[in-house]
Formats: sequence, structure tokens, C-alpha cells
Amino acid sequence: MRETLRVGACQTTEILGDIGSALVCIEDFATDADTRGVDLLLFAECFLQGYLVEEQHMRKHALDLGSPRFGTILRRLERIKPTLVFGVIEQDGQRYFNTAVVVTRGRLIGAYRKTHLVPGESLFNDGDTYPTFDLQGVRFGVNICYDTQFAEASAPVATQGAQLLLVPAQNMMRRAAAIHWKDLHNTIRAERVRETGMWLVSADVTGERDEHRIGLGPTSIINPQAEVVAQVPLMTTGMVIADIS
Repeated sequence: MRETLRVGACQTTEILGDIGSALVCIEDFATDADTRGVDLLLFAECFLQGYLVEEQHMRKHALDLGSPRFGTILRRLERIKPTLVFGVIEQDGQRYFNTAVVVTRGRLIGAYRKTHLVPGESLFNDGDTYPTFDLQGVRFGVNICYDTQFAEASAPVATQGAQLLLVPAQNMMRRAAAIHWKDLHNTIRAERVRETGMWLVSADVTGERDEHRIGLGPTSIINPQAEVVAQVPLMTTGMVIADIS
């Protein structure tokens, strides 16, 4: 009998510089996910502190994953049953990384550092490894947002035998760009699926940051046939779920 992993992906409002509110959001979605039998719950890129690549924001909110401060966050997550994957702004000495962490019952299982950075992410250092993780017989890895434009980011995950690629994303963009990219995100991600044969599950933010920037999403699930089988409607919050075996 093949084992099945039930994965949920959350589309949330953008939370900037308020870790407490981000944790409440995680807890609320996790409560709903647990009642629906979800084993793994995905949130957006830099979700914990908010995606704002400005020196003041990063200096104030970045976290060393081995620090007592991050340990306090992990202890708060001990009560959550589903494994969590969410974005953080990580500090390692004098370096910053755009990182996704994997957390189970308040224990840090591992982390992936974004390997492909857009020009506006010059304050981050790029990662150079593609770890994979096993949960209930399903192996998964992570690409973060812009990574999915590059076949060389998804291929190392697939070659390790992964069936699932998780994509924390954050597409809060200027309005014209958001409209231009609205349908292209899934198109690009479907190409990675065709190349690798993996499921791809993404999570994003939605709403308006100000009069100039808007987040449409998408938060979606693409099956190994490169079909979008579930998606949270654009400009709404919610969760999509898939059973992966």
C-alpha cells in the first residue's frame, strides 16, 4: 500500500515586520488544516518577517536559526501537528539568506536557502545546496519563487528521488507587473513539472500593500501531468489541498 502525504498551501495577506501576527496566522491555518487531515502546510516566501528587502527591515527582523529568539518561535509551534514549511529572513553571521525552514512539532528539521536571486535581492547571499526531506514516505524539496525560472534549481531535487517540489513565493508587485505575470507563474512552473515529473505546490500572499503594489497570488497545485488541479482564487485568502503518493 502506497503512503500518502496530504499537503496544504496557504494564501494569506501580507504581514510585514510583525512576527507575532505571522505566528497567529500559521496557528489559525494549522488548526483548520489539522481538522482536514493535512500532514504538511506551506506558507509564502519570507513569510515570518515579511518580504521587504531593505537594510533596516532585515537588520531588525532577521533571525539566526540557532538563536534563542528563534528557539522561542519553535517552542510556540510545538503544538502544531502538521509539518510546516515557511519563509524566513535568515541571518548567519554577517550574511543574510532568503530561506525556507521545515519544522515539525517545534523542531527544525532543515532549511533551504534560495539559490537564484533577483537584482532587488542584493542584500541576500545565494544558497548553494538543494536538500530534500522525507515525510510519510514522500520525498520533497524546495525552490523559492524566482528559482522556478531555472531548470537547474528543480533538477537537483528531482534527481534525489523527490515526488514533490514546494514553492514558497511572494509576488507583491507593482500593478502593471502583477497583471503581466498573473498567468505566467503557473506557466513557468508547469515547465519545471514537465521536466521533472514532480508535483509542484506553491504558496503566495495576496492583497494591496499600498496604492502601487498588489499581490494577486497564485497559490496552486500542479500535478505531474503539468495540470493546475487546484488554486486559491486570486485576491482571496484560503488554502488548497492535495494528496500526494
